[in-house]
Parts: sequence; structure tokens; C-alpha cells
Amino acid sequence: MTTNPRTDPIVDYQTHPSQYRHLRLEVDGPIATLSLDIDEEGGLRPGYKLKLNSYDLGVDIELHDALNRIRFEHPQVRTVVVTSLKDRVFCSGANIFMLGLSSHAWKVNFCKFTNETRNGMEDSSRHEGLKFLAALNGACAGGGYELALACDDIVLVDDRSSAVSLPEVPLLGVLPGTGGLTRLTDKRRVRHDLADVFCTSVEGVRGQRAVEWRLVDAIAKPAVFAQTVRERALRLAAGSDRPADAQGVALPPLQRTFSDDGVRYRHVQVDIDRARRVATLTVRAPDAAPPTELDGILAAGADWWPLAMGRELDDAILHLRTNELTLGTWVLRTEGDAAAVLACDDALQAHAGHWFVRATTGLLRRTLARLDVSSRSLIALIEPGSCFAGTLAELALAADRSYMLVLPNEPQRAPRLTLHADANFGRYPMVNDRSRLQRRFYDEAEPLQAARAAVGQPLDGDQTAALGLVTAALDDIDWADEVRLVLEERAAMSPDALTGLETNLRFGGPETMLTRIFGRLSAWQNWIFQRPNAVGDKGALKVYGKGDKAQFDWQRV
Repeated sequence: MTTNPRTDPIVDYQTHPSQYRHLRLEVDGPIATLSLDIDEEGGLRPGYKLKLNSYDLGVDIELHDALNRIRFEHPQVRTVVVTSLKDRVFCSGANIFMLGLSSHAWKVNFCKFTNETRNGMEDSSRHEGLKFLAALNGACAGGGYELALACDDIVLVDDRSSAVSLPEVPLLGVLPGTGGLTRLTDKRRVRHDLADVFCTSVEGVRGQRAVEWRLVDAIAKPAVFAQTVRERALRLAAGSDRPADAQGVALPPLQRTFSDDGVRYRHVQVDIDRARRVATLTVRAPDAAPPTELDGILAAGADWWPLAMGRELDDAILHLRTNELTLGTWVLRTEGDAAAVLACDDALQAHAGHWFVRATTGLLRRTLARLDVSSRSLIALIEPGSCFAGTLAELALAADRSYMLVLPNEPQRAPRLTLHADANFGRYPMVNDRSRLQRRFYDEAEPLQAARAAVGQPLDGDQTAALGLVTAALDDIDWADEVRLVLEERAAMSPDALTGLETNLRFGGPETMLTRIFGRLSAWQNWIFQRPNAVGDKGALKVYGKGDKAQFDWQRV
């Protein structure tokens, strides 16, 4: 149940298959089919029609939900086939009129969530044995092809007209910014000169040439297309270790209450201070001793604390990112029994091979990664009553800064931070495939070894500071003033400059495909989105579909 007394509309990331307007989900043994049948009149906001299976944020919210349903409610599924119910069109990508009407912030949040959803498909393929096949039964352009690129296998119908294309540069004056450019090179190894030809062509590439250029994996004539897709889907399924006969775990609606000053969940609380432009996210430990044996974990189902808390935190992050743009600083807090959190971490480690535990770990991994790429200042406060331990210690390690209270006169009441051998040393890699401790210490052996030697020890402020695990340990005399100054200083700085600063500092060191997508590609796309050549009165996004030709400023900047 969701209650929301606000008068202004919010974007809600919670939905259910019974409420879908754009997708159909069908399960047949080891194969699930996600079919795009996008309702033209079903745009999330007024002013545009979702023609030719083009999508907006509302479509991707359904896709995100459907993927989680498959992960948890249908454990027998090993391959997800993504296809279309429209004749001769798979997907024409992000709706151009929506982009032309949207604010810059809306476009950026839309592209980021779209990226995360596609990255999540690859994450499930890599870690959870859930494979994806794109069955392109018609034209596949822009973001539609980027959805296909996130799959393990791409089959294109060979009907002499259907093609794949990334026409953003010549047609719209922007980039294939949901990972298209990067997946061509890093994932599919398309030769860079052929990728250049492909990305500057409006008509795209079809048939055997698409296979030769590595743009698709196979083509099939219409008469044998369905058979080819099924054979390849079963072949993918044969390599998966997801169980054939397990009982799924239903994902019920989150229990939430909205108010003007925050959101309340069972395990997560968001408190909003609009005057200071601060949101405080407090994550609570389990209310009671959590089950640690597999039977008890399965009996708890969606109420098992790691899953319930992870779903709530994910929803809170998405809500704040989309609906509360002026809250530039997020304060991260925890409350409760650290021993209960560590017990859950031990269970996650002990049963890591079980499909449900593995899926829960995947949701937590993707949620923490979503926090890493959020364009907000993250400040962790470790105070009495905190439980920054194991999985929840990752919140402190994800923060741009972390402060820990020292109580020299009341050491028994002072907060502690506890590292876990699995949770903090690789269970939840960032998008650069490194743990947050590796990021923190630049993979240097000595501080990492010292941190590992402290695993399981409830560390006080002085100890965490000595190990380099917090920014500063402050005594109770300075605490309130220091925290106040940190928040006031952050609020006085340029949000744009802080976003650039934080992104660069969070993802120093080696790059991966995903850091290139979120860092380099997203930064360029965001800049291009603001340029007159894209969004000026005569910019390509603004004049698209109006019969006018874009007028460019020919200076290369």
C-alpha cells in the first residue's frame, strides 16, 4: 500500500504485471518472453505519443519490474527472449518528442535509469545465470538496438527490410547514450571504422552484413525466425544453472507512506530538510533475529531482511533522484543491531550458490551501484545506535565523506564499524568491478591487508580513522558544529561542479565498459543535450518530425 498526501505528481517506480500498459510477460518452462507492445497513448507525461514501439521512462519502469519478477518469481527461467508484438518493428528507441519536450534533468535521469536497467540484464547474465536473447522481428533503431545490445544473443529477421541502426548522430544531433557506442566497441568488438560508418548512417545495416560487422549474432528468414529464436534460446538455457523446479518468491508491493518531509518504509526512512536541501536516509537493521538457515530464509521470502531492505533502499534512491532534484546532499545513517546485520551477511555467504540468495545478492549489488552513480553528495554519519556493519558498512564506504563520533568519556556508548570478510571484500563490486575498499585504497596491499586483519572487530572511531576507513573521527564537543559546517558548505557549492567532482573521484583508476558508459559517454551526452545544436529552437531534437531541417552552429567546440 502506498499513501501519498502530496499534491504534485510523483514518478512511482513501483508497478505490477497487472498494471503494465506496454509489456507482456509470458513464461514457458525455461524461457520467458518479454514482448514490447507499447501503448501509443500511454506516455508517462502528456504531449507525445509512443509510436513505433518507442519508449519513455514509464516503459522502462515496467521493464525493470518485469526483470525483477523473472529473477525472483520465476526461478526456472533461464533465458529471457525480448521481442515485439508490433508488425515489422521491434523498437524505435527513446521517444524523440518526449526528449524534445523534457527538461535536461529529466533526460539525464531517464537515460541513467535506462542504462541501469540494461546493465542489470548483463549483471544477471554474469552472476545469476539468467541469459537474454533479443529476437528482432522488425526494424530496430536507437535505444531499441541498445536494448538488444544488452542481451547475450541477437537474432535479426532477414526480410530484406529490417535493419539495426544507431541514427542519433545524423538524425537527432545527439549520441546513442544508453551504452550503444560503448557496447559496439567494448562488448561486440565492432571494428572502429565500421562502427563509425554504422553510427553516422540513418538507414542502418541489415541481413548478412549485420552478421559480418558483428552487429547481430544471427539472421533468419521469416518462415524459420520463431524456430531459430527458440533453438538459440534453449541453447542459452542449457548453459545456465538456474533451478528447473524451484518455487518462486513473490514480490509484494512495498509498504510506503509519503509525506512532504519524507518517505517511511519498514526498514528505510527518508527525512527531508528542504531549507538545508538535505535528505537523510536511515537504514535499519532487522527488527528481530533473522533466519540464517535456508529453510527459514525461503519461508521468509520477500520479508527476508536483505531483500526487503534492498528493495526499499532501491525505491528510495530512485524516488529522490527523480522527484527531489534540489536535495543535493544525502546523509546516510543506520540504526539497530550490528550483530543481526552480520548474521544476514554470514547467511548470504553460506548459501551464496542458492538461486534465491544469489538473486538477493544481485539486487543489493545493483542497488549499491545505483547509489554510486547518483549525482548527489553522499555523507555518512556514524553515531551511537548505528550499525554500519558488513553490507551496511558499504554505505559508509560508498560515501564521499564519512564522519564517526568518538565518546572518550562514554566509550561503551560510542558507535562501532565492523567489516565482513565477504560483504566488504568483493561481494558488491562497483561498476568498475572493484570493491569499495579497493577503490578507497587504490588496490594498495598494505591498507587492504590491515582492513582485512580487522574483519569482525567492532572498531571505534580512533581505530577506523587509523585504518583509513573514515574521513574523520570527531569527539562529542566538535561533532554538531563540524557536521553542520560540512552540510552548509556542501549546500553553498555549485551542484554542477560537485557532480563532476564526485563522479571523477568515485571512479578513479582503471575503466570498464560500465564506467565508460556512466562517466565518459554520459558526460558527453549530457553536454550535447544542452547544446543549441540539439535543443535550440532549430536544434535537431526540437525540429524532429516537424518538417524543418536542423540548423547547426558549425564551430567545433
